[in-house]
Amino acid sequence: MKVLLVKDVYKLGRAGDVKKVADGYGRNFLLPQGMAVLATAGAMKTAERIRNKATERRTVLNDEMSVVAEALKKVQIAFGARAGETGKLYGSITSQEVVDAIQKKSGHVIKRQQLDMQPLRTLGEHNVRIRLTMDLIPEIKVTVYREGEAEPSLPIEEPAAKPEEEQTVESAVKPEEEQTAESAPEEVSTPAEA
Repeated sequence: MKVLLVKDVYKLGRAGDVKKVADGYGRNFLLPQGMAVLATAGAMKTAERIRNKATERRTVLNDEMSVVAEALKKVQIAFGARAGETGKLYGSITSQEVVDAIQKKSGHVIKRQQLDMQPLRTLGEHNVRIRLTMDLIPEIKVTVYREGEAEPSLPIEEPAAKPEEEQTVESAVKPEEEQTAESAPEEVSTPAEA
């Protein structure tokens, strides 16, 4: 069955494209949802107009959603989960759990269908793609760590580096204090002698 797409359809095509699809997919999903019309001669004449309008709508939508995409790129989420010795989780981290965490952390409402992910079943870092529009697909980093261990978002190496920095700061401060302490008695003794 040949159809003319009226709206952008994920993994199929953009508005104004003529695509050949399975009869059931076209008849039971695309046509009733208003995403496509049968590719007749009359409909083909309107294809260019549909394509132009869709391009304008897509441009406006991409401009609006680019702000959200930039905000979502900065989001990093961590989940604690029980796991076996091999790093395989006893359960899984579902798309709904990721959506709830994104909403809690960033305040942006996202549907779980917009996430391009399978349930997370292993420890480690995973990149999850969010389909805001066909053109804007930001990635977020989801870290799954073993429950009971330190959360990986906390840098482990920095606390070791901080005592060294503190020592260098203290050593830099001590000579100044010693200098002021040495110079202070001299100043005090000078006015007392005079």
